[in-house]
Amino acid sequence: MIGMKGYVFHGPGQAAWEEVPDPDVQDPTDAVVRVDTVTICGTDLHILKGDVPEVRPGTVLGHEAVGEIVEVGADVRTVQPGDRVLVSCISTCGRCRFCREGMYSQCLGGGGWILGHRVDGTQAEFVRVPFADLSVHVLPAAVTNEDAVLLADIFPTAYEVGVLNGRVRPGDTVVVVGAGPVGLAVIATARLFSPERVIAVDLAPARLEAARKLGAEAVADAREEPEQLVADLTGGFGADVVVEAVGVPETFELCTRMVRPGGHVANAGVHGSPATLHLEELWIKNVTITTGLVDTRTTPTLLKMAAAGRLPASQLITHTFPLERIEEAYDVFAHAAETGALKVALGGPRREVVPVAEA
Repeated sequence: MIGMKGYVFHGPGQAAWEEVPDPDVQDPTDAVVRVDTVTICGTDLHILKGDVPEVRPGTVLGHEAVGEIVEVGADVRTVQPGDRVLVSCISTCGRCRFCREGMYSQCLGGGGWILGHRVDGTQAEFVRVPFADLSVHVLPAAVTNEDAVLLADIFPTAYEVGVLNGRVRPGDTVVVVGAGPVGLAVIATARLFSPERVIAVDLAPARLEAARKLGAEAVADAREEPEQLVADLTGGFGADVVVEAVGVPETFELCTRMVRPGGHVANAGVHGSPATLHLEELWIKNVTITTGLVDTRTTPTLLKMAAAGRLPASQLITHTFPLERIEEAYDVFAHAAETGALKVALGGPRREVVPVAEA
């Protein structure tokens, strides 16, 4: 093995940018991608905190990337070396019951969320992508790397788990609790359905300002009675759709208090602690509560919208770094309250690829 660099998890609180073996094709459905642009997800921070114990020490982190195909397995048909592709955060075998239903996140055939979780991920110079035919997407020339990398996870998550699960419709009042990257992407994609208004709730003034720029008609500091604002704007009825995009018990319970009878609460946040479900109040209100891990089945649609200039994806990128400065990038992203970081984009210098001669 020639060796490359990758960001390797060594246990809670421990990770390093270090040399690891180059990936190669292990299965005939694999592709190897040279990584050009990656980003960091809040889930990566959860892994570093030790909240995802199934991630083994020695695993390269990351599940979002844009790059170039350099090698494919014998059974790969939809991409070839030289293609510029988006690497999806979800891998799909395409054959199991759940994949056939479009529920790729629950893949029983070895897919699902595996990159940077159960196998080496994308925060490296190269990455092996299983089930390449269904797990990478050839990129239109009109879509930049910075736009595309945000379609690997946060925009499909926002659109599927927030907007579609929440059943946003024209004329709705939509409340988004949490104006981090996913919450901001919910605001951007909810507006595709012409709601009457979108209200953003957060603690950070900078994030509320970002929400305004992405189309929120009203914003509320989470400490200043957002429930009253929602009641005032809806004539006391409550919001048609409330999206939870934080992942703590208090914000989930806040969402259930702001939704109208017959409305929808769509949980997109990653929860690490139990939240109280007040059925003594909700049972009579005909409220629908949904949860979900992104399936990425809408990625082709989102790519079309990005190519048409309908998605303000790269507006969420506040910091850029060379790939080898990933440790600094993690520090900036982890301290978003101080740095103002929303999403960080990392791009490494290209490395000459030497084709392997066939025997």
